[in-house]
Amino acid sequence: MNAKIAIQGIKGSFHHQVAQEYYYQNVEVDECLSFEELIDSLMSGKSNQAVMAIENSIAGPIIPNYALIDKNNLHIIGEHYLDIHQNFMALKGQKIEDILEVHSHPMALLQCMEFLKKYPNIKLVEDKDTAETARRIHQNQLKGIAAIASKTASEMYDLEILAPEIQTINNNMTRFVIINKADNFVSKNEINRASIKFELDHKRGSLAAVLNVMSDCKLNLTKIQSLPKIETPWKYSFFVDVTFEKYEDYAKAKALLTIMAEYFKVLGEYKNTKP
Repeated sequence: MNAKIAIQGIKGSFHHQVAQEYYYQNVEVDECLSFEELIDSLMSGKSNQAVMAIENSIAGPIIPNYALIDKNNLHIIGEHYLDIHQNFMALKGQKIEDILEVHSHPMALLQCMEFLKKYPNIKLVEDKDTAETARRIHQNQLKGIAAIASKTASEMYDLEILAPEIQTINNNMTRFVIINKADNFVSKNEINRASIKFELDHKRGSLAAVLNVMSDCKLNLTKIQSLPKIETPWKYSFFVDVTFEKYEDYAKAKALLTIMAEYFKVLGEYKNTKP
């Protein structure tokens, strides 16, 4: 695939690693420091596809990203799971006792909180990207400031890992989705996962009825999350991920939900790659 892929963060970030694993090692990337910028890159045609983190096994789903996909009528065409290994790094020649501040993405800080609690004197500073923080420390030769980032970032920006593998839970995995402006053309025989959105009438039992339909149609509900509709108080949109063995079962459920829901939308139908 000869294309440019939008990633959140810079080279050395986890998004960059996913792009390399999902496409190929030397894939061309458009570095975006926010998910909004990533969406703009895709919508403007600057990039052909994008890699976007959607949920983490420790911190949970990143619901605003579902909303961004929905709002811009983008399509989820694939997914990729990545084991997250966080490392505490700084300019060479320093010890942890020399560190006054640690800068990283809020999600990375959250994933390493048990380690960080051991050093209450180190100030936690939220930043836009793990690898970008590492690069800035290297470029400006910032002493007394550490980053939490990948081993790749430490190598790329010549930083020393003062404490490796500091994530609270070793089995720390992030699910990324591959998004595109056009829908996927994967064979129905390969599709066994879908991301959908629906809105229901505010009546007792309406959600239970929908969940029963999913169960009756042999769908496995892997995630359900509600998001309030800002323009309509006390009204919610539900973002749901399901897996299934037969596309026909999913198609039957989809037809029923289209009738039952006030609003129904498919965000993506693709292949389940959960390890």
